[in-house]
Amino acid sequence: MFCDYTLGRGARLDEKPPAYNATSAVFRSDVLKTIEDTVDHYDAELRELSLDIWKHPEIAWQEKRTHDRLVAFTSSHGFDVTPHYLGIPTAWRAVFSHTSSSASTDKPRVIGVNSEMDALPGVGHACGHNLIAIAGVGVALAIKAALEKHDVSGKVILLGTPAEEGGGGKITLLDAGAYDEMDACIMCHPGGGPANYSSIGPSLASQPLEVEFTGHGAHAAWRPWEGTNALDAAFLAYSGVSVLRQQIKPDHRVHGIVSGKDWAPNIVPDNAKMRWIVRAPTWAEVEVLRERVKACFEAAAHATGCKVEISAGIGYYDNRQNTVLGEQYAETIGKYGISAQFDDGMAASTDFGNVTYALPALHPNFTIPTEPNGGNHTPQFTTSAGTIEAHRLAIKTVKALALTGFRVVEDAGFAESVRVFYCCSVTCCSRWLTR
Repeated sequence: MFCDYTLGRGARLDEKPPAYNATSAVFRSDVLKTIEDTVDHYDAELRELSLDIWKHPEIAWQEKRTHDRLVAFTSSHGFDVTPHYLGIPTAWRAVFSHTSSSASTDKPRVIGVNSEMDALPGVGHACGHNLIAIAGVGVALAIKAALEKHDVSGKVILLGTPAEEGGGGKITLLDAGAYDEMDACIMCHPGGGPANYSSIGPSLASQPLEVEFTGHGAHAAWRPWEGTNALDAAFLAYSGVSVLRQQIKPDHRVHGIVSGKDWAPNIVPDNAKMRWIVRAPTWAEVEVLRERVKACFEAAAHATGCKVEISAGIGYYDNRQNTVLGEQYAETIGKYGISAQFDDGMAASTDFGNVTYALPALHPNFTIPTEPNGGNHTPQFTTSAGTIEAHRLAIKTVKALALTGFRVVEDAGFAESVRVFYCCSVTCCSRWLTR
């Protein structure tokens, strides 16, 4: 299979993209100074905004207060803001464009930034989306200031992306064309781990499955032979998946729960429901593993005489980091005492993975201080996400991401290397991956 760069050149998909050889003249320390000064200027406002979001958590698709707060903030800082973007009640879009006084006829490049907003049911901002929200705002503010001060033609688009936690908000925005104009997109995410560390690694692709077994009720002691036990089917399915785990790869994950309705111990249950998530390093592997898991559900239904309905939810693709963007980010954040590494990534999933299939993108994770066993999605992490230490680390990440994003807009050679790497890292050459 070959990749067409639209420049009359073909390259094998497994061919290593040409390295981008930066020089000291390209790094633009003057721009970094502008970015640092801008972020430091807004630091207190960003901290207040983060705490306000943290204190008022809203779950997926219900981020109404957060939406209004961020729309008002970006509007008051010189962005052209569209609330309820593309008809999505809690999505929003903030845009700033600048045309250089010495602008060429070349089309200005566009950098995209994401701000997540949603919290988790019951535990609030246990994934630190308050930090992600203000990080996106900080990056956009810094790029805006750099475009103006250094008179560079370009555009920054900041998207407020709802419902990352299972709702696939970015996928909805992606399918509606929200990312079409962007040359690249960047964001960041907090997590636990070694101090002063940032991971530039992949995430797992994933897909949820809803399973419902339907049987026939009966009295469990008087005439149990008249019943068809849906709960038995669920437990057989659970056992089947547990056995399957012996034969799946170490980096594959299948996990689920039994739900349903209130049961009494003296009935043969006529209904049982299960919720599962299938994960693997790539979306192609998820599709294969998903069918093996579904076979366990179907076999359990057959063995118990029940009917089964299986519904597949929104698929999250694996996160394909753009190495050219990552190297620039790593070089810059190292100046603040943070070690950024291209590692094995996280055994979790994000709807930003779908974005990375559609255009060049970067999604580094930065560690914040946490309690032992207090990682993401725990009440302890909620507390960590509200600390001043977490905020300070987010601010360092903002500065490095902002310079990375600015470079996409300002440096044509760098932007081309970013694009070429993207073309070689996806398994098809069209801008949109067919789903």
